Amino acid sequence: MPEVRWERLTAPELRALAERDAVVVVPVASLEQHGPHLPVWTDSFIGHSVSVRAAELCADLPAVVLPPMWLGLSEHHFPFGGTISLDYATFAGVLRCIVRSLLADGFSKVMLFNSHGGNIDPLAVSARELAHEFGIPVLTTTITKVAPAAIAATLTAQKAIHHACEGETSLWLHLDPAQVRQEEIANSVSPGNFDAGQQVSSRFWSFSERAPVTGVRGDARAATAEKGRVIFEAMAEGLARELREPANWSPPDDVWRRGRAQGPR
Repeated sequence: MPEVRWERLTAPELRALAERDAVVVVPVASLEQHGPHLPVWTDSFIGHSVSVRAAELCADLPAVVLPPMWLGLSEHHFPFGGTISLDYATFAGVLRCIVRSLLADGFSKVMLFNSHGGNIDPLAVSARELAHEFGIPVLTTTITKVAPAAIAATLTAQKAIHHACEGETSLWLHLDPAQVRQEEIANSVSPGNFDAGQQVSSRFWSFSERAPVTGVRGDARAATAEKGRVIFEAMAEGLARELREPANWSPPDDVWRRGRAQGPR
């Protein structure tokens, strides 16, 4: 199996991958509270692990994975501590520097692979703006979107992955069970879970409002390593499909070009 982790490769090896028009996966995550039982590294660890596995499945493309961008938009988790967050301007600026660097390194296909809910909307805007600015395909998707059917079929206490829940705890139990404070799982259930996503209007809601007392949305008590294995493999395969899809990597239309209106590409 060829090495797919950027930080383990040499500069000449990376230049060779650029010459082969490799897809670069940029795991974009966070450093934030995940209840009393999971590490604050949860989103970054899981997102990077899925990215590496997907790149291994696509080694013939080839694909290469950057270390995770461990700072995201996580201010809604501050009430529970253990959280470091960027603001939007800095978040977008860091992504711009990463993509600009990749261009300088000779790469021209970028997947911003997200594993934190608070990054979804900002990444959608950033990916669009970066494609306009640099003229290359810059994609983004979120870890839960690449395998929704497998997630729904595997979980038993909830229909989707939430936060420090059955799904994320199962993934940890599969990948590194020593990191799960299993004696704390019984204390991880919130007395109430408010789903801000069900509201008609959008506004800021902190996690002390969404998941009071514990900061956990969902039920970690139902987590198992086998559930984690099934979900992990489905996520990796789902991301691999996106990396392999030729339509994803067509050049973006230069809509900002002078005279583009009603004209040919």
